[in-house]
Order: sequence, then structure tokens, then C-alpha cells
Amino acid sequence: MERTEAVGGKKSLARRIYEFPLVAMLIALAVTILCFTAGLLLSQYVVPDVAGFTKNMKFDLVSIPIVLVAYWLIIARLGAHPHNDYQDPAWARRLGLGLAAGVIVFTVAVAAAAALGVYHITGKGDLAGLLPSIVGAAIFPAISEELVFRGILFRWLEEFGGSWLALALTSVFFGASHLANPNATWVAAVGIALEAGVMLGAAYMLTRSLWFPMGIHAAWNFTQGEIFDIPVSGTNAHGLVQAQLSGPPLLTGNGFGLEASLTAIVVATLFGFWLLAVAIKRGELMQPMWVRKRGIALATV
Repeated sequence: MERTEAVGGKKSLARRIYEFPLVAMLIALAVTILCFTAGLLLSQYVVPDVAGFTKNMKFDLVSIPIVLVAYWLIIARLGAHPHNDYQDPAWARRLGLGLAAGVIVFTVAVAAAAALGVYHITGKGDLAGLLPSIVGAAIFPAISEELVFRGILFRWLEEFGGSWLALALTSVFFGASHLANPNATWVAAVGIALEAGVMLGAAYMLTRSLWFPMGIHAAWNFTQGEIFDIPVSGTNAHGLVQAQLSGPPLLTGNGFGLEASLTAIVVATLFGFWLLAVAIKRGELMQPMWVRKRGIALATV
């Protein structure tokens, strides 16, 4: 059963423009940019330095509450069909499932890389740098990127053009956003689009909540960096073990990490396709707004 929407009464032109999905999306993006700008200014000029906290950690910790408050007060109220993707009675279970899924999926990718002879453990690591890794590589990206790419872009692109358009565009945007990372290549961008864009978009479709994709995202990053000592989207990590990747670039990620390798791309994309199939089976596939309106109009004739 495909998702549909109810038809309300007559609205003014200004109200219809304000509530149009792409307009609501742009307003939400503008609010988010203002929040991150405020977080940057506050972390640099207002919040005092704390021993053990880097500038990036200060920015992350200051920006997160600002963005979340803005989401609850403004973003969640935008559009013709306001809703809050954090108000989920099953949030704890979905977050836990996401964390478990992220650990398992990336561990399978590492195991496959080890079986192919490209991942090698060379020594014992330690917990030094654990807090910066948890904040900077896991919590902040999971909250900020999922809010932007799934909670804003996917939500209103889907409302406008349907689930397939939203999944395709947010996957492309998500991959392209990583091109500025260290050692990024077009192969890495395509890999992120396929493995993470599809997987996280499908996780959002399946639950209509940000908690499940946030859990996957946080655990995925933490597992590859802090556990297996693999660069996280091109950024060097410090794991529980010391490890290195060696072999053909298509299997090692060529300095970007396993996210740019065929191994992780295949494993994570297959998992993403499975989530997508489950979401479609449960009726979470949304048609474009013009198709939904035409169907409603025909039904009222």
C-alpha cells in the first residue's frame, strides 16, 4: 500500500507557496546554516577553552544543541504536513538497532577485506583520543548529517517528487559532500552515494524517524575508526588495534578508507537494498505529489 496524503481546504497563494515542499526545504536549510554559523561564532569567541577539548570539539558540542532546538521550534513545523522526526515512541529500540547494524555491517566489510588480504592488523592500539573520536567522528556527523540529508532534504524532496527521486538525489548529494575530505576521489564519492546514501535513506524510509539512520551512521564511523583503525572518510583514526590497508586501490580505498573500496560498497549497498525492499513491502514508498493529487482527484469524482 503506497503512502498517500489528505487534502485540506482552500489555502491562500502565499500559504501555498510557504508550504510548498521545496520552499519549506530551502527555509529549513537556511535555518540550519544560521545555526551552524552561530555555533562557529560562539565556539570561537564566547565559549572558553577547556583542557582536552579541541576547537572542532567545541564547535561540535556548541552547535548540536543549537541545531536541535531550531529543529524542534522551527524546522519540524514547516511545510504542509509538519512532523518531528525525533518524536518516535520507539526511538531507543531503533537507535539500538541502528548502532548494532552499523557495527555488524562494517565488521563484515572489514572481515571481507581481511579475507582478500588487504586489511592487516599490525599491532595493539589504545583508547587515546576516544572522546574526540566519539564526538567528532560519531555523534556530530550522525546528528548533523542525518538531520540535513534525511530530516530536511530527503523529507521534502520525497514529498515533492516521491521516494525514488529523494533517494537518488540525497544519495548523490551525500556522496558529493565528501569530495572535500582528505584523499577523496570520484570513486570515493560514488561509493559513499551507493553504500551510505542508499543505506541511510532506506533506513529513514523504513522507520520515518531519524533515530535508526543516526544509529547506523554513528556506529559505522566509530567502528571503522576507533575499533579497526581505518580512515573515516579520509580522516586518519586511532583504533583499538593498529592496522593498515595495502593492495589495489579499488580494494583499499586509496587512502580514503574502506568506504571507497569495492568491499564496503558491495556489503553496505546490499544491506541498503534489503532495507529498501522491506520499506517498500511495508508501504513506505511515496509517489510524487502530482501523482498523489491526481489519484485523490479521481477518487473524489
